[in-house]
Amino acid sequence: MNNNNIRKIVIVGGGTAGWMAAAALSRVLKNRFCDIELVESESIGTVGVGEATIPQIQVFNHMLGLDEDEFLRKTCGTFKLGIQFVDWGRKGDSYIHAFGEVGKDMDGIPFYHYWLKDHLRGGSRDIGEYTLTALAALQGRFMRSVNAGNSPLSNITYAFHFDAGLYARFLREYAQQRGVIRTEGVVVKAALEPDRGFIESIRLEDGRVIEGDLFIDCSGFRALLIGEALGVGYEDWRHWLPCDRAWAVPCEGDDNPAPYTRSTARAAGWQWRIPLQHRIGNGHVFSSQFMEEDEAREILLRNLDGAPLADPKLLRFTTGKRDRFWHKNCVALGLASGFMEPLESTSIHLVQSAVARLLSFFPDRHFDPVDIDEYNRQTHFEMDRIRDFLILHYRATERDDSDFWDYCRTMKIPDSLAQKIEQFRANGRIVRASGELFNELSWMEVMLGQGILPRGYHPLVDAMPEDRFAGRMHEIKSVIERSVAAMPSHRDFIAAHCRM
Repeated sequence: MNNNNIRKIVIVGGGTAGWMAAAALSRVLKNRFCDIELVESESIGTVGVGEATIPQIQVFNHMLGLDEDEFLRKTCGTFKLGIQFVDWGRKGDSYIHAFGEVGKDMDGIPFYHYWLKDHLRGGSRDIGEYTLTALAALQGRFMRSVNAGNSPLSNITYAFHFDAGLYARFLREYAQQRGVIRTEGVVVKAALEPDRGFIESIRLEDGRVIEGDLFIDCSGFRALLIGEALGVGYEDWRHWLPCDRAWAVPCEGDDNPAPYTRSTARAAGWQWRIPLQHRIGNGHVFSSQFMEEDEAREILLRNLDGAPLADPKLLRFTTGKRDRFWHKNCVALGLASGFMEPLESTSIHLVQSAVARLLSFFPDRHFDPVDIDEYNRQTHFEMDRIRDFLILHYRATERDDSDFWDYCRTMKIPDSLAQKIEQFRANGRIVRASGELFNELSWMEVMLGQGILPRGYHPLVDAMPEDRFAGRMHEIKSVIERSVAAMPSHRDFIAAHCRM
């Protein structure tokens, strides 16, 4: 029987996407299953002002067998309990899309339905009062889960902030220790097989030629392999997500980083703030249709918490996705596969999930089209549902103070998103398809936070007697408040475990 296994994988481009792929492949493809070579150039810079993640990154870290404290020390990382959204629903509003549990489900019904009943009759104004991670974030507290029985402290959900450049360097060391070959050079062209049209090799600026069986395109917006060489098209989503520019700059921080990302809505977009141990990462995402680049730059610089540490860098992008993410013997990861602004910190997760999906459908040299089609179907589904979640932030607003927000508030949205909003507005229910990234609680937190209040709640909530209802609501809130009070400060926890 002929061995038709992949003999060599060539990754074009380093950065976060390239080295995440290299690290994961080197971990799984053990015992010299095949060669892995990554080609990158030090002359092609990255922004590297700070990266925010979602809790699923812990699955990736666990798969690699990383020591979490070492990882945070080497990337100047901090912990993240959620994202604070400021001025999105209306100017002056603020809410937290927090990770993890909200309240305590009762009698098989999600807790937020009980909260809705209380709120609709004049009770609690903010569901964050019943969310451990939201309260801890605002109080600057953090700890990992401990064995505390039925306490909320037994199940604390969190993610990370870290320096993207240091993260790529950390994964590079990890991958090279496991046999990945790094080649310095600028890729100028890919050569295709004359019969099948597969990528046969890549040529570097100095004339070197590198052959491979499976090529992974991590070349960023250029999409050198999937776009330039193979001609795979791109679906433009700017009619739903109109931002197409971002200024990015790091600034001085302090020794008390907040355990959450902040997103502040501006006149034609929004500003991110990512606190690291050694600095703060900042950026202003905006629409060039509604704001000039110079004005957007000045808004960013006026709203920094410390002195800038570099000149702002301008990124130009088109929000959207590839028509196919895997074509012939090429898989696109990261920016080469598509782009969605970092509003909900999904960039690294999309690389992570794509790598996991590639391993699930890992090919031999036949490259079965049935597996490739299923890979593409699953990736399209994932990106479309994340797209809907991002559009929700723009559409669910009462802001009318700029042409940008007038456009967002009134734009036509995908039917899949319209259905979710109307279902929630009617009775608080959220219908979530299997495999969607964002869960029921995430949709609920953003919709409530931006002013979509259901007309009713789950009818079975009324099956709980009134005296028990009031007592349980008070008890749950008290337990969460006491649990937060028992947590150390974020600064002290970092100092004790993972100071850079």
